[in-house]
Amino acid sequence: MLIPILIFDVALVAWSLHLMQQAFNQREFSLMLAGSLVALSAAAMLVVYFLANNCITYLTQPMTMG
Repeated sequence: MLIPILIFDVALVAWSLHLMQQAFNQREFSLMLAGSLVALSAAAMLVVYFLANNCITYLTQPMTMG
């Protein structure tokens, strides 16, 4: 499951860089903001994936009494 998420994140980062390059060429603030938001969403998606993975792993561990 991690591989498709990583591929999607790489695509989001590439799109973000493309938006930021267009923003720099056209001196357009809204494109720079859009590129930043896309990059932020890619990072947030990875953080949520790892947090959810750790949470599910913790919840599915068998309880041991000792």
